[in-house]
Amino acid sequence: MIDERFVFLAVTLNFFGGLSYLIDTIKGKVKPNRVTWFLRALAPLIAFFAEVKEDVGVSSLMTFMVGFNPLLIFLSSFVNKKSEWKITRFDLICGALSLTGLMLWSLTRIGSIAISFSIIADFMAAVPTLVKAFKAPETENYNIFVLGGVSAFITILTIKKWDFVSLGFPSYIFLICIIFVLLIRFKVGKVFDH
Repeated sequence: MIDERFVFLAVTLNFFGGLSYLIDTIKGKVKPNRVTWFLRALAPLIAFFAEVKEDVGVSSLMTFMVGFNPLLIFLSSFVNKKSEWKITRFDLICGALSLTGLMLWSLTRIGSIAISFSIIADFMAAVPTLVKAFKAPETENYNIFVLGGVSAFITILTIKKWDFVSLGFPSYIFLICIIFVLLIRFKVGKVFDH
């Protein structure tokens, strides 16, 4: 394992990844799905509070940043009308499922359950953007996901207590970021269009 202070590097990388997406959102270069980005802010922030409650330590800062960046992106999506993405019935269904997961957690108040439901909620919130990245990768910016994945990997390397409460959310973020990068940077969905 590496020194836990490397989490500050991870958080910084995550912030700058989010900053590039935030700038592209304001400029209208990317078209964030508002349902996704709102829920991708909410779920990690709930996981962050659960990690704090379970004494995860400094590595929980990565989870905070994973929620903070989407919150900024969601808010910035209202600045530029070009950033708007049509919200479909599919988006609303994924959003409802995501919120259901968060409500189920609120009934239990158990840290590992909170993190589990936050992962499920975050994934359900990510589905509309995953579909959009598959179909229209040019509407996304992969930098946030590259740096988010690196941030999660660094965080995983700093964890001293290898249990679900400590590893669950960073591991999920690492995997989902890899998927986003493949879809956006390498335009995997376009391969299937031919």
